[in-house]
Amino acid sequence: MSGTVSTASLSEKVRALVRPERWAHIQRVAELARSIAEQNGLDGEKAYLAGLLHDAARDLPEAELLRLAPPENPVEEAHPLALHGRAARRLAEAWGVEDGVVLEAIEGHVFGVDPENGIGMALYVADVSEPGRGVNGEIRALALEGNLLEAYRRAVRSKVEYLKAKGIPVHPKTLEVYQRL
Repeated sequence: MSGTVSTASLSEKVRALVRPERWAHIQRVAELARSIAEQNGLDGEKAYLAGLLHDAARDLPEAELLRLAPPENPVEEAHPLALHGRAARRLAEAWGVEDGVVLEAIEGHVFGVDPENGIGMALYVADVSEPGRGVNGEIRALALEGNLLEAYRRAVRSKVEYLKAKGIPVHPKTLEVYQRL
């Protein structure tokens, strides 16, 4: 992050863009991502920052998502909400966030990240398992026990199985991560 950008100012920017329920989710994800990162020997503040920014674009109108993050494949064209991670990355960049690991985590929280990005894995797991969702408690527990890679593997598998069961196309990046894991 650039030295001129504070977490407090970023919090206010995000809070102004999202509904109160989304803001509550974002806060839970940011705190959980920090805890997961710290329990796995990673930078808790980077994970917190990624969590704070991950859904900044989630409540934007479809036209704004498309402007910020033009679709790159048929899945994104058919499901513009899938663009919210890339759009949130664009917002974070515009707000002065420069850390590539954090930016990749923000973008990758929708489709998955390379397992080399521990912050991205912590965010992905926190997003799918934060207590307010009421699901994936076993994945959260694994991550908090220091088993982040296994928790991430299960989270990605769970997402792919869920989408397939619902007949929803799986994003090519998610399939790539799934196959790699």
